[in-house]
Amino acid sequence: MIVGTKNGKVVNIEGDPEHPINRGALCSKGSTLEQMVKSERRLTKPMYRAPGGKKWREVEWDWALDTIAKRVKRTRDTGWVETDAMGRRVCRTEDIACVGSAALDNEECSLLVKALRSMGLVYMEHQARI
Repeated sequence: MIVGTKNGKVVNIEGDPEHPINRGALCSKGSTLEQMVKSERRLTKPMYRAPGGKKWREVEWDWALDTIAKRVKRTRDTGWVETDAMGRRVCRTEDIACVGSAALDNEECSLLVKALRSMGLVYMEHQARI
């Protein structure tokens, strides 16, 4: 199945017909990927809904990323814990948690965990087992 092109190269997804278990059939994620990538309903710009608001509006990427960064930094700083109850230095935030996605591959998961740890997060979960 041809999904699209990237840098002038065709990107396709196919199973291994010699595999003894799936005999080349794609998993549910792989078989629906073409629909996701080529959907006319696919969002290509960030959408924002103000707190308490009822309508979503399209915003620019720079605004969205700056806003997210500022809010994460503010929340991190507000919940920062320098030492634990026994006086040991812990340098962490307890006000942010993250649930990873089963759609991430190993390399993406590794980068996500490194980024979260660098911000001091300790509450991390992952749903790859789904």
